[in-house]
Amino acid sequence: VLLGFALRRASDATLQVFDDLSHAVSAIVRWIIHLAPIGIFGLVSVTAATTGFGDMIKEYGQLLLVLVGCMLFVALVMNPLIVFLKIRRNPYPLVLLCLRESGIPAFFTRSSAANIPVNMALAKKLNLHEDTYSVSIPLGATINMAGAAITITVLALAAAHTKGIVVDFPTALLLSLIATVSACGVAGGSLLLVPLACSLFNISNDTAMQVVAVGYIIGVIQDSCETALNSSTDVLFTAAADIAETRKQTSAPSAPSS
Repeated sequence: VLLGFALRRASDATLQVFDDLSHAVSAIVRWIIHLAPIGIFGLVSVTAATTGFGDMIKEYGQLLLVLVGCMLFVALVMNPLIVFLKIRRNPYPLVLLCLRESGIPAFFTRSSAANIPVNMALAKKLNLHEDTYSVSIPLGATINMAGAAITITVLALAAAHTKGIVVDFPTALLLSLIATVSACGVAGGSLLLVPLACSLFNISNDTAMQVVAVGYIIGVIQDSCETALNSSTDVLFTAAADIAETRKQTSAPSAPSS
């Protein structure tokens, strides 16, 4: 930050040098990302040769089952509980409607941004206030990373379990909070934040990147479930807030007439 302030008085030539350096670093990062599938393939090959293909598929299937199970728990237990506390009535009709009309399309598109028109149409169908959903739904498509937080937390805990690290409940809760805040607004970056989560348990980057490789292997289903949870939650919570506000207004006593 101090360097940035100091360079405000630098010459145009100096600023151009820093600009060129930043573009060069960005180019290197893009090359690494483009070559990532080759590295992932190498890690998968080593794992298959070491543990056996059958055992590898079994272990990955178990991890995927835990990931999807956690997302289903949030979608069918935690979200309904939050909605019930807000609207004070059976939340499941609204929850299932949002999962059906928002979650299923998002599962196949794997893009919260592409699902914004679907959510906007659903909000209009539910007769929600346009001033509310026209802001909350596009904003949610950017910052709602509930599914990503689950992915980061589960993969980090799986790495800790593999290393024989015992994680108590307060630490797991702290990890969940850090994962949620870190994933907020990082589109498509849930796997890239796994090394950060692993570092909380002093897990080496080599091991953390192997976990990332596992995430890429199961990434199609994992990413689809993430997006379905995120997108359906956007319109669900918008509807809950709108319904609660309408109920509060209708139940408020009217002012006495003069």
